[in-house]
Amino acid sequence: MALFQLVSPDIAVDIGTNNTRVYVKDKGIVVNEPSVVIMRGESKEIIAIGDSAEELIGRSPGNIRIVHPLRDGVIVDYEMAQIMIHYFVSKAIGTRYFMRPRVVVTMPSKVSKVEHSAVINAMEKIGARQIFVVEQAFAAALGTGLPVYEPQGSFIVDIGGGTTEVALVSMGGIVLSHSIRVAGNKIDEAISGFLKKQHGILVTERVAEQLKLDLADVFRTEGMEHVAVVRGRDIATGMPLTVDVDMVKVSEAISDTLREILGAIKWVLGRIPPELAADILQNGIFLTGGSAALPNLDSMIAAEFGVPVSVARDAGECTTLGAGYMADHFDMLGNMNRSDS
Repeated sequence: MALFQLVSPDIAVDIGTNNTRVYVKDKGIVVNEPSVVIMRGESKEIIAIGDSAEELIGRSPGNIRIVHPLRDGVIVDYEMAQIMIHYFVSKAIGTRYFMRPRVVVTMPSKVSKVEHSAVINAMEKIGARQIFVVEQAFAAALGTGLPVYEPQGSFIVDIGGGTTEVALVSMGGIVLSHSIRVAGNKIDEAISGFLKKQHGILVTERVAEQLKLDLADVFRTEGMEHVAVVRGRDIATGMPLTVDVDMVKVSEAISDTLREILGAIKWVLGRIPPELAADILQNGIFLTGGSAALPNLDSMIAAEFGVPVSVARDAGECTTLGAGYMADHFDMLGNMNRSDS
């Protein structure tokens, strides 16, 4: 058996604030792990990345440093991001290849030149010979199965961990878009802040996220009774604490954050060209991303704007699947947004 293969497969890398996914051509998503690195103190020795790092959070000694290389959808720690991405790509395709991979990489629509360069540089450092950048909203629309290459408008709202991407897509491109750095993580922070203020309890990010997923309804709260048992640490004493939390109050606590997302949707809806407005009224809005499945979020948006709203199947993976489709057809992408190394 040859020690290496001549041609590496084309791949898509969806670098998210909370999770990074790697799609390999003709195989699908083969890596889906937390975007986290754990290192040992000042020595910067890497102890764990991804799933194995997630398991150590909260269970490791004080000299351990937890690093999240991305914040609000962009790279904030270039060195750790490079190490993390290299680990995930190597895990996905191995290290047996003589030729470097061609990569489709996702990126928020509103990033600075520095943030854009950081992603490109990270891809180059892992050995990518060609890089194609696709905006997350377009990839999400494509992964949802919307007719993005047809002369009709498709409206996508991708609520990730760090950013919410709202876009109108038509004829193979984004006609109009708006990106805000308010998404799932801000919702979790609102829940943690509420628990701290109202119950004097500190909880982990994981607990806050689970409470978000356990909400009964984010749209209607009247007449509801839903109580959750929450475990954390007493702010005053530092001792373990268990409290009963009214989940209706939790829904109310995240309402301001949800209003910001509604504001981003309104911004795009108010600027849609008349020629495409009828398409949106007929086909509606499609929700993707990890927080798209918030209970009755679709109903809240539909009631706010008077258009039908649907949550995409496999909403959390639509962006990766769309980028993966492009990796499957890399030779058809042309030269737009392509960088050769």
